[in-house]
Amino acid sequence: MKKNKRSIIVLASGAFDLVHYGHIRFLEEAKKAGGDNAKLIVVVARDSNIQKMKGKKPIIPENQRRAVVESLKPVDEAILGYSDISLMETIKRIKPDIIAVGYDQREIEEGLKMLMDREKITVRIVKIGRFGRQNLDSSSKIKRRILNEVS
Repeated sequence: MKKNKRSIIVLASGAFDLVHYGHIRFLEEAKKAGGDNAKLIVVVARDSNIQKMKGKKPIIPENQRRAVVESLKPVDEAILGYSDISLMETIKRIKPDIIAVGYDQREIEEGLKMLMDREKITVRIVKIGRFGRQNLDSSSKIKRRILNEVS
């Protein structure tokens, strides 16, 4: 009988308001970072946290954003983040082997490295690169385009 090899757990996070091609590619690459036996768990930011970070509420409510993200092919599970913006409780609960961050998340990457050092937690942090420059490669650009088209 073959022993089942433990899945490598990859953790990714984001707002995922108006899911677009860049989100899909980010999640695909995040899962690939864990290898063939990876399990991708995605933390979807709470509406209140997005309001605090970006100064405005997301278009799509948090429960719907979580459901949409969980339905994506590379995602094994999507959960809502904690209201206090701290990933530490999630990291302690999920115990990821890898945390994937986007090409534009330098502050988050640095903060995670400092937090992992301080907490003495061994987690590999992987930066996922950009997937070419597209006209509609961010939720903000999509929103601006919609506003311009209807004006």
